[in-house]
Amino acid sequence: MNFLRQILIIAVLAGAGWGGYTFYQQEFANGAGNERSGRGRGGPGAVGVETEAALMRNLSQAVEAVGTTRAIRSVEIVPLADGRVTELNITPGGEVEEGAVIARLDDDIERANLSAAEGTLLQKQQAAERAARLRESQTVSLAALETLRAEEIVARAAVDRAQRQLDDRTIRAPFAGVLGLTSIDVGARVEAGDRLTTLDDLSKVEVEFQLPETLFARAKPGLGVVARGSAFPGRTFEGRIVAVDSRVDRNSRSFLTRAELPNPDRTLPSGMFVLMSITLDDYEAVTVPDAAIVSEGSNTFVYRILDGKAAKTKVATGLRERGLVEIRGGLAAGDLVAVTGLQRLRDGAEVNVLNSEPATSDAGKLTGAQKGSRS
Repeated sequence: MNFLRQILIIAVLAGAGWGGYTFYQQEFANGAGNERSGRGRGGPGAVGVETEAALMRNLSQAVEAVGTTRAIRSVEIVPLADGRVTELNITPGGEVEEGAVIARLDDDIERANLSAAEGTLLQKQQAAERAARLRESQTVSLAALETLRAEEIVARAAVDRAQRQLDDRTIRAPFAGVLGLTSIDVGARVEAGDRLTTLDDLSKVEVEFQLPETLFARAKPGLGVVARGSAFPGRTFEGRIVAVDSRVDRNSRSFLTRAELPNPDRTLPSGMFVLMSITLDDYEAVTVPDAAIVSEGSNTFVYRILDGKAAKTKVATGLRERGLVEIRGGLAAGDLVAVTGLQRLRDGAEVNVLNSEPATSDAGKLTGAQKGSRS
């Protein structure tokens, strides 16, 4: 009896185990297989994947460099003569118009010299006029008349010289700009060449920076640049390259490039360190998500989805930008590629698309917005 009871218990346990295994196969294993194969759409061996379409997007290739701002025009304001400052119109940071009086020097002697020169000129003019009238009656020789006319010319030059010396006592702005600091006060005596202040035209600023020689053929006037300064976090200043040096430095193997940035609100000062981003190229290209790329050695592939099957396709890649990869060959805009499940895919494998609305299911039919969208 004990032996029969043991046999019966073993049979019951075996039956229970077989039933549990069968139940698991039906309820869980098959269900998981259905889930992997696209919620029951397709054969039992299909691989579930998500897809996205290859789209045309605008791409830009840029490099970075560092530079220093410089006013489009910048001069030191200096007197052209010695003298005592009698008037000073310098407000540091203030804007002045072209021709505005910045400072005046004492000019009493120069005014007196001008008056004396004008008197001499008047005397010589009158003498020459009398001689010209007398010459008509042959009373004055031609040589005497020519001498008087020459003296008139010399007297006129003396007036011009005295006028220039008087004008040099007034220091004017050579162009519109922003004044800098000064250490001169009214009443101070200055000499010719002493710096009174600086004047910067900040309506535009120039930035000079170095680029490697490998970019010499691509850096051209007109290319767009974007500048960022640590003093203005979150703000950018856009401009253009205006000049490229004709020489490459043999030591650094780089060349000097100059860009110009509009600065209408005078935000950027002269001498500020800025980070430059130079757009070398801006073009449209076919792109796919970075997740779609499969690398095998030196080759790059994607899995195109065609008629429910995966086609392993070799592609040539280019620029990578913000999770996207430029495709330079092997794909066309609108082609569907797998972006998930790539580890289980093989060339020719059946697939089930898991995303219910695959991006651009009609290959090749891209809207204008899609074609022009920026990555």
